[in-house]
Order: sequence, then C-alpha cells, then structure tokens
Amino acid sequence: MEQEPMSYGDDYKAIPTTSAADGMGLEVLPDLYCQTVQIVNISLVGKPEANDFVLVDAGMPNSANEIISATEERFGSNGRPKAIILTHGHFDHVGSILELVKHWEIPVYAHELELPFLTGKMSYPEPDPTVEGGMVAKLSSMFPNEPINLGNHVETLPSNGSVPHMPGFRWIHTPGHTPGHVSLFRDGDGALIVGDAFVTVKQESLYKVLTQEQEISGPPRYLTPDWDASWESVKKLEALRPSLAVTGHGLPMTGELLTTSLKKLANEFDRIAIPDHGKYVKH
Repeated sequence: MEQEPMSYGDDYKAIPTTSAADGMGLEVLPDLYCQTVQIVNISLVGKPEANDFVLVDAGMPNSANEIISATEERFGSNGRPKAIILTHGHFDHVGSILELVKHWEIPVYAHELELPFLTGKMSYPEPDPTVEGGMVAKLSSMFPNEPINLGNHVETLPSNGSVPHMPGFRWIHTPGHTPGHVSLFRDGDGALIVGDAFVTVKQESLYKVLTQEQEISGPPRYLTPDWDASWESVKKLEALRPSLAVTGHGLPMTGELLTTSLKKLANEFDRIAIPDHGKYVKH
C-alpha cells in the first residue's frame, strides 16, 4: 500500500512554554513510565526488558529528539514502540508525531471521532482566551489549531475496547475536551492514563504550570468546548475508582489523594472545572 504524505497544519509552530517538570521522567509502575515534555506528559507503557511497548501521546512541537532519547534510555538503542496511541489530537499531544512515525515506521491509533482532526479534514474549535484562570489561557489564541494529516498512518482503535499492544488495558471514550478523547484503564491494578479528561495542575495558570503545584482540575479550559460531556466523562472515570492517574498535564496522582480529589471533582465539577464565563460556557 502506498504511503500517503503526512503534514502538520499551516499554523504549526514551537510554543515557548516550560514547567519545573520539563524533561523529568518518572517510573510510576514497572511498566508505566511518564515524562514531561515542556508542559505535557507522554507515557511509555511496557516493561523495559520485554521491548514490547507503546508510546501514549506525542508531545509538543519540536520535541521528537527528546522523546526518542527518553525511549532509548528506557528500552535501549534499538527500542522502538509497537505503536503510538493518542488520547486526542490537540497540538500538545501530537506535536512531534510526524517525525516519530517517520523515524520508527509505526502505526498510530485514535478514536474514530478524532480521525477528522488527524487526517486534515477538520480543525478543532478555536481556543477561548477569554476564560478566567490565568496567563496560559490568555496565550491560547496563539496555539496551533489546524488539523494535522497523518494520512493512512492513523488507524481507528478497535471497537471492542481493547488497546493495540497494551494487554490488560481498555480504552474508554471520555469526550468533552475533544469529541474522540479517550482514557486508558487497566482493571487489574486500577492504572489510569487520563489524557486531558482531567488534569492534576491548573493548566490555565502560568504560575501553577511553572511550579507544577498539584491539584486536581477539569480539562484545560481554553480548549474545552463541551462542558456537559466533560462532566459526564469525569463521573465515568471516578466510577472506575482508579488507584493511580497519569494525566496529560501535571504530576501523577495516586492513592487516597486521587480518590478524594477525583470524587470531589465529579461532585463539584460545575464549581471547580467549568469557567464562570467563556464562549463555550452555557448560562
């Protein structure tokens, strides 16, 4: 099969943001490693000795070398993921995906409803810089928003809920932040890779992003167009009673802190997560 050319959107560019955790890697479990790339997290899932692993999400623009280095450090110089699984297609989760796909020659998997944003057909709703919360929100109008085109390099996640090359995990549709947003859950030990369905840092606040001050928060406000669906997604994840959560932004959260924080978020989402005003907020 002939490979289609891939491309980023016309507005693709590096975004000069950072945090205290930039470049920091953390082994959350023997087979779950999380690394912060500027302000967003990528996850490597699989045991280092097995060399059978996947990459979840693809970081910020221009971070391919950093992601490849992190992968080789954990899995050896011949370490190559079997696939890239995307929680969703926002710029900070697909920022280096073209370079990674070319380097490793591997497939990408995403939810069916996310494919238009990954095959050049549809742009996400414009970021909303008017939501309250801080400087990152105000800067969001400069974030890349046009769709990337992965051509036939992207495939739909299996309809039975399984996740390719991630035995024991299942994908859960958690829309709101984007239409095809998914989170990945392992029933065996309660491990949850959340994406941006909720995060553990107040992502709108430049100070909190810089310091990585940990607190549970709804999805990043400036890029969330459907708050009703977001609330339902948080309730769905809370009902799983996860033992640990690796989120798209912020440090991993575990145990009692996660349980109580997530319960509070599910119960008081309208107060904690939904902005008081903004173009996607219903009154």
